[in-house]
Amino acid sequence: MIEDAADICLLVCDTLRQAGFDVTGAGTGARGLELAQELSPDLVTLDLMLPDIDGIEVCRQLRAISNAYVIMLTARRGVPDRLVGLEVGADDYMVKPFSPRELRARVGAMFRRPRLADPRAGRQGAVVLRYDGLEVDRESRHVTLEGVPVALTRTEFDLLVALMSRPHRVWERDSLVREVQHTDWPGEDHVIDVHVANLRHKLGDTGRRSRWVHTVRGVGYRFGGSAPVDPNHG
Repeated sequence: MIEDAADICLLVCDTLRQAGFDVTGAGTGARGLELAQELSPDLVTLDLMLPDIDGIEVCRQLRAISNAYVIMLTARRGVPDRLVGLEVGADDYMVKPFSPRELRARVGAMFRRPRLADPRAGRQGAVVLRYDGLEVDRESRHVTLEGVPVALTRTEFDLLVALMSRPHRVWERDSLVREVQHTDWPGEDHVIDVHVANLRHKLGDTGRRSRWVHTVRGVGYRFGGSAPVDPNHG
């Protein structure tokens, strides 16, 4: 947990430890990045306003060294600040003041996500999904495009698996959030839009005619085939 407010850090650390998690706290961005390299955490909670390095920059640097889930904690209620956090690699965010119980639930939801159901998976749950030069190995969580590795965040990977596992299904935004997150972002449809836009960018899927992920105007997204990209949705 990267958080400079001692009372919040203590409360959250105690809450997560009671839930069975091993938690380490850091009061600065620099120390948090050091611990991320030393401990290779599965998940990082990151305060947006830190005394040394802005949380956005910490998240950007963290993404260069870690594939951990990142939940950004912020006192800023403005949508642009939260969207910037998602764009640089955060998986979720919570606005202060928040309920420790809700944070515990969201952390638990994050750790359930690698068990995303795939109707085409074998008995051991391992399957390689392939489509038009794109290959996704769910077991190793490895993605290649025309043989070249593609670095995705955990949320982007889980989103791609959900879409590829049911090609041509039209996903409503709230249904896709629940499938990938196992939780809800009430009234926050733009959150999934940002993650889809980030995924498209990394796949080079940003032309007027999408190669893989397509926007269904007024509904959500689908995977597969060739369709125009709605310019209003990434």
